[in-house]
Amino acid sequence: MNTDRPREQHLDDPDEPPRESAADRGADRDDESGARDTGAASAPAASGSDAAAPDGTASDRGDSDDAVDTAGTGADSATARMSGAPAAFPRRLPWLLLIAAVVLAVDLGTKALVVAKMTPGEPISIIGDVVRLTLIRNSGAAFSMATGMTWLLTLIAVAVVIGVIRIGRTLRSLSWAIGLGLVLGGALGNLVDRLFRSPGPLQGHVIDFIAVTKWWPVFNVADSSIVCGAILLVVLTVFGFEPDGTRAGHDQDAKAGE
Repeated sequence: MNTDRPREQHLDDPDEPPRESAADRGADRDDESGARDTGAASAPAASGSDAAAPDGTASDRGDSDDAVDTAGTGADSATARMSGAPAAFPRRLPWLLLIAAVVLAVDLGTKALVVAKMTPGEPISIIGDVVRLTLIRNSGAAFSMATGMTWLLTLIAVAVVIGVIRIGRTLRSLSWAIGLGLVLGGALGNLVDRLFRSPGPLQGHVIDFIAVTKWWPVFNVADSSIVCGAILLVVLTVFGFEPDGTRAGHDQDAKAGE
């Protein structure tokens, strides 16, 4: 049995590899970490280099996306035009209600003034016998027509008011808003008389006071507003102006040209 102990290598033994110190091992680890960080940082740079490559591949993709967006916008605009483009016009209900409110205020104000200041049978001459003010209580329709049918005329006025408001909710033509506003204001003015004046509800007599020449029936502001509004609506219909703001013949020609 060999009892000799292995010979301990001397520090200066040339056959033994040199031992690394703790400082050397720490320095090696730092170098490896720096190399990894440098590689990670270089990856985005490489990606950026690819995006900015001289062959312009990424730039071409961006240009293609812009072209697609532009084409989509043009297609949407063309679709809006082909559909009649009612959305291009704002809703005109506020204008309709404003015009009706002005007509109603003027009509009620003039009637109240005439009732307070004038006496039936005593006309006031404005322009000789051509234009006069004379107080008349009318149980019929506009211009003193259909007398004796007050209750029926009241129901018709209510139906007109409801119909005009329903149409006005989707109205986009300013001209139609003016015409319907005149009709609505006049209908409301006479309806107030039929509901609240004597002899009773639904049978009240309308106040008329404007006389033009001796052969034209006496009327009031509401009557003239209804007639003017109705004439305007007829003209708009004849020339093809639609309530949605479009013009029938003009839009068809534009579509045919496209």
